[in-house]
Amino acid sequence: MTMQTTSLPCFLTLMPTRMVETPTMGTLGPPGTSSELAAKTLASRFGELDSGKADSGSPRVRLYDTYEKAGVALRARLVTHLVVANAYKAVHEFYMDPDLQLSMVFVLDTPMYGIAKPRGAGTPPPSPTIASHPSPVPIIGQLLSGSDTHVVVPTDSTSAAALAAAEGRVDLALTTAPAAQRYGLEFITRTRFIRMVWSVFVRSDLATSDTESNGAV
Repeated sequence: MTMQTTSLPCFLTLMPTRMVETPTMGTLGPPGTSSELAAKTLASRFGELDSGKADSGSPRVRLYDTYEKAGVALRARLVTHLVVANAYKAVHEFYMDPDLQLSMVFVLDTPMYGIAKPRGAGTPPPSPTIASHPSPVPIIGQLLSGSDTHVVVPTDSTSAAALAAAEGRVDLALTTAPAAQRYGLEFITRTRFIRMVWSVFVRSDLATSDTESNGAV
């Protein structure tokens, strides 16, 4: 039996919205995160859909230290959409928040992940410290061929992990290819992507008014 595949990214709009302001995506930074790529992909989609509107501004992306801070920005109307990876351990907080509404989900592969060291650094110690966002920690063992002789140092994002390695606060980082390049790291393991579902939230009051107006994006 041949399985039918779908090209990515694949979008599913759950709450049709008619934006009355320039779409601005809020998500996890700093630059180089998988979330930044996802938010830029969504911004590009909004740009394509609004390209024929004379009064439409170019969609923007704003990065925050944590998803929670991006959520605060959404509630404060500093951004119009919040983009969160479904692998994030606290994503349920956004689903349960009465002030937010799930507007869209989409599937998008992350950039390549791998374990990296500062470019030109020597051989890592036998039990290295590895900076990582908590969500992708399970793939560290995969990339190290099952070795568990390491210590994970939690960070707020994969880019923050790369920065920690670049500044010498840890020996290695589990990070993305964009972040490794940005902070001068080189991969010492194979790399792999993660097929991820992304949740897009809007303010509940916006979703309610947009639903009543039957507008759509």
